[in-house]
Formats: sequence, structure tokens, C-alpha cells
Amino acid sequence: DALAVGSGDEVITTANTFIATAEAISAVGATPVFIDVDPRHFNMTASGFEEAITPRTKSVIPVHLYGQPAPMNEISEVANRHNIKIIEDSAQAHGASYTGNPVGTWGDVTCFSFYPSKNLGAYGDAGAVITNDSGLATAIRMRKDHGRTQKYTHDFVGTNSRLDTMQAAILNVKLGHLTEWTDRRRAIADVYTAALSEFDWIGLPKAMEDARHVYHLYVIQVDQRDALQKHLADSGVGTGVHYPIALNLQPAYSHLGYKQGDFPVSESLGDRILSLPMYPELTDEQIQQVVGAIATFSGNS
Repeated sequence: DALAVGSGDEVITTANTFIATAEAISAVGATPVFIDVDPRHFNMTASGFEEAITPRTKSVIPVHLYGQPAPMNEISEVANRHNIKIIEDSAQAHGASYTGNPVGTWGDVTCFSFYPSKNLGAYGDAGAVITNDSGLATAIRMRKDHGRTQKYTHDFVGTNSRLDTMQAAILNVKLGHLTEWTDRRRAIADVYTAALSEFDWIGLPKAMEDARHVYHLYVIQVDQRDALQKHLADSGVGTGVHYPIALNLQPAYSHLGYKQGDFPVSESLGDRILSLPMYPELTDEQIQQVVGAIATFSGNS
């Protein structure tokens, strides 16, 4: 809304992400245009982005999914060449970087989530928007506080999207631990990767070259995902699927006319991906429990 994106405009994003990414586009009356993802890194590619551009394209939302930064140097080059605004979805990527630059430094606007499960989480719903454009910053501040310029003076209809004081205080304390928590996540990922690399039936996550992956999630790929998930549950290991249905196949977006097969990578991932336990408090013993349970899975033959 602050970027003057609205009805008749198109915003490009990936089919493999949480629906909130697309909901933000729909909320301002624009049309989400989905593209497929790189099967190795789960994020959009610059070439896929450029192929989807039309005269109606106003913005692009690269998602730094699972803590892996999208290839922002390349995406930014395309966006700048076509005069397209960048909104970085950094909801899962606190502390991630690409070519030495932190996520949030490429976009005209960047959005962070502080939902409790995130790498930096509050104790309730929370989030933040960052920009280095003072005009955009003013517009965003007004929109999150009923469109007001001063108390009881409202230039337009906004919302109540303020971060409440309690959540801010909690985040202020937790922010000081983000580096150590991120280091622990990366260490856990290294252990998983080393231990699971002996199983040729498991596709392991790969960090992009020049990327600092912060492992909001550690996502593997297996052909018999549902069977493995049940086996792990029976072994006392909880897992998740992020996400089982590509956005082009969601009922909420059936009106866009997409069909099965439009985005084969995203659709295939929905059947094959599995998120293993990943949080800083995970102990070495628990990691070995996860690995041991996977090793006893008989459905891989």
C-alpha cells in the first residue's frame, strides 16, 4: 500500500511459500503472479522472475525461505532494470546474508516476522518493516497507526498494526541472543548434514554459494515422505511439512486460473519435503535420536 501497489497491478512471488506472502498482495487489491523455485535452494531465481514480468508488474517479493537468502544480487539487477520495487520477505531469515550483505539491504522494503517459532520470536504475534526511504517510513508508520499524522488527525484509513510494548520488551532482550542462537542452528545443521549424507535416498538442504543460511528450518527431501514422517512420529520425533500445497493449487487462489503442473518444482516439493527438529535448545543427544530414527526407517528400499 505504501508503495502505491493496488488494483490492476501484479506482484511476482513464489508458489512455494506460506500463504501470508501472497495474502499481502491480495490485501491491497493487486494480483499475485506465482513463479517456480530452484529445486536446490527452494527460492526464486532471477531468470524465473524476469520471465514473469509484464507491463502490469509493479513489485516483486523474493522470499528468503527456511533461512536461505534468495539470490538478491541477480534479482536486484533485474528489478532495477525494469523499475520494479523489491519487497523482501525475511520472515524466516533473521541474520541471513548473501555476498556479505544482510537480508533487508536490497529491498525498497523488508518485512520480518517475530512469530514465536521464528529465529527471533516474540511471545505472541509481532513483526517489523524496515526501509531506508524516509518517505516510505513515514507512510508505513501512518498506516500501522490508523493513518494518523498526529493524535486524532487521520489523513487516510489505516489499521492498528502497532507492536505492543510487552512484545517489544521481550524482543529487546531476545535480540541480544540472536547471534548465539543462529550459530547453534548452523551447528545443528552441520551435524545433520554430516550424519545424513550417508543415506543416498535423502536430499539434503544446500546453502547457496556466498550465502549465510540461518536454518529457520532444516528441510530434507525424500520420496516416501509420509511413511518417514509416521516412522519418526512413532519413534518420538516430531516433524513438519513446509508447505504441503503450492500456492497455485490453494483453493483461495483458484480464481487466478493456475492448474496442476504449472510449477512442477514447487508442487513436487509439497510431496517430498520434511522439516526435521531445529531449534537452538536441541541437544546433541536429541540430534542423534533424530538421526538414529531415520537410520532405522525401512521404507527407503
